Amino acid sequence: MARTNGTVGPLPVQSVGRSLDLLEAIADEELGLVALAKRVGFGPSTAYRLLATLAARGYVTRSAENGTYRLGPKLLEMAAAARDQDVRLRAIVHPHLRALRDATGETANLVMADDDAVVYVDQAESPQSVRLFTTIGRRVPLHASGGGKAIAAFSPPAAVDELVAGGLARLTERTLVTSRALGDELARIRARGYAIDDEEYETGVVCVAAALRGADGEPVAAVTVSGPAARMRGHGLDALGALVREHADRASADLGAGAATPVGH
Repeated sequence: MARTNGTVGPLPVQSVGRSLDLLEAIADEELGLVALAKRVGFGPSTAYRLLATLAARGYVTRSAENGTYRLGPKLLEMAAAARDQDVRLRAIVHPHLRALRDATGETANLVMADDDAVVYVDQAESPQSVRLFTTIGRRVPLHASGGGKAIAAFSPPAAVDELVAGGLARLTERTLVTSRALGDELARIRARGYAIDDEEYETGVVCVAAALRGADGEPVAAVTVSGPAARMRGHGLDALGALVREHADRASADLGAGAATPVGH
């Protein structure tokens, strides 16, 4: 959701893209100027100017011994900060996952968006013998998941446009695969504050989800409750949605957001 490809949404800035190409190449292997320029496919003079800027900001360093470039301390600082943010997010949300698991008997998850998918980053597993089992790190298409739709509903329209432009794969007979169907669904999610994956990713599995918001009010992740379709419907999906949204709002407040999901955003 966060990345744009030049087809819709903001156009990419060439110099930024080239700088990132250099950083990715250096992350793979420490190389000198000429080898780096050849690796990323542009001239040594362009590579030199970009590397000089990156070095001045601490993103790369140049070896005095052999002239090769390596990642700099600024990137390490940023990586550590991102890790600390993820640790804080999980620490705040995990008690809510346990509470949702205990209240419903179903598996509760924390998911984060990554381009056109959501990634499972934490879980409180159901104690029932028949339950949803999802490994941490698993990726699920954003348009076919409760957590993904909950995040998309409160994301900028350009990000949703990009998701649609990339194609909406049909995974079950219930998957939403058109722009209109997805748009109508996201409007319903904004109106009620929670999303439902009604066997859209996997036949026989239902998920209810609500977005988590950061201090700026934007969605940063989602809390979900998932389980066998018959059992989930037996709980009452509207009641489950209200419960999941309540916990998502409380966790969002702990993250520094306002007191309630911005319905109708």
